[in-house]
Amino acid sequence: MTQVNSAADPTAKREARDPEPRELVIQVQGLEKTYQTARGALTLFRDLSLEVGAGEMVAIVGQSGAGKSTLLHILGALDAPTSGTVICASVNVAALSQRAASAFRNREIGYVWQFHYLLPEFTALENVAMPLMARGMSRRLALGAAAKWLEEVGLEDRGRHRPGELSGGEQQRVALARALVNKPRLLLADEPTGDLDSITAGRVFDLLQRMHGNHGLTSVVVTHNMELAARCSRALRLQAGKLVPGSLAVS
Repeated sequence: MTQVNSAADPTAKREARDPEPRELVIQVQGLEKTYQTARGALTLFRDLSLEVGAGEMVAIVGQSGAGKSTLLHILGALDAPTSGTVICASVNVAALSQRAASAFRNREIGYVWQFHYLLPEFTALENVAMPLMARGMSRRLALGAAAKWLEEVGLEDRGRHRPGELSGGEQQRVALARALVNKPRLLLADEPTGDLDSITAGRVFDLLQRMHGNHGLTSVVVTHNMELAARCSRALRLQAGKLVPGSLAVS
């Protein structure tokens, strides 16, 4: 049998060394976002680029007003860029109509915000089931699926409680279950622990990380909490309209 001499064949050596190219869930190039204000044009992003590979959990940090939430809105087709390319989950979200953007969000994106935005007149179970019923699933099936997600976040015994009867940490866990009930590909979290005390924040972030891993998510997390950001795959700092590798020193 003929053997390949890797020393004489650099191609064989390179093929053994080079890793498989990673799948990119987010690809942003040349992003610009400009608002017109009473004082003139306000540019948040200028030639911003971002790549996030499948399975990554990326933290975005930066000063208030830097545009972190706006960036999440653009990634999730809630806002449109002034210019640039924004590919999320293989879709050019910058080119979507409002109707197509709504369908894309419901199919591919899970959102967790700083405030839970649960509907106060409905139970935890009904809140989690809402996205499924919005897609046309029957109430019976939607509630059954929602019950399984409440069990995943440790709230199977709180399904009949309304948001006002739950603690802040419990409300945010319900919000996480609601965000994931449609089995999205991408999770966007905007200060998901910002309204919680440090102990509860740590527990909610533990859960978020566990769900990220268990369900093969790709996640982008905006946070001011440097300790939590350090637990992500990597951190980026938004400054002067661009993303740079983030320093996680606690100030």
